[in-house]
Amino acid sequence: MSRTGSCLCGTVSYVMNARPAHTGACHCSMCRKWSGGVYLGLQTPPDGLTITGAEAVTTFTSSEWAERAFCSKCGSSLYYRVTAPGPHQGTYHVALGTLDDSDGIDLTEEIFIDEKPDGYRFAQETKTMTGAEVFAMFAPPAEE
Repeated sequence: MSRTGSCLCGTVSYVMNARPAHTGACHCSMCRKWSGGVYLGLQTPPDGLTITGAEAVTTFTSSEWAERAFCSKCGSSLYYRVTAPGPHQGTYHVALGTLDDSDGIDLTEEIFIDEKPDGYRFAQETKTMTGAEVFAMFAPPAEE
């Protein structure tokens, strides 16, 4: 089942053609500054997103392994995309708040749980990962 979404002003819209692999909450300080709170993202493969209005998408390289995208017209946070080589390269984490309809989407995991502020918590139990565990996913394979 595909899902649609857009930025606040509608200049950028998308169709998510793949079922999200995960719906995660990121508590890292960068995501909190970028989104204004906890970032909720839908993990989608590189070929799982068709964007219309891409000329209005601005990207910011926020780390050695990822970029963040926003609408240059209204500033809406659109997605986080993995740029590091490896099995996750090109994977999108589309902002849940940009969906036209988010019914039926459950939170499956929380990352950077060790950076989560004390002021909020989610009611359901999810898989959790610390920042160190997340970074280990992007580490190059050990040489033999």
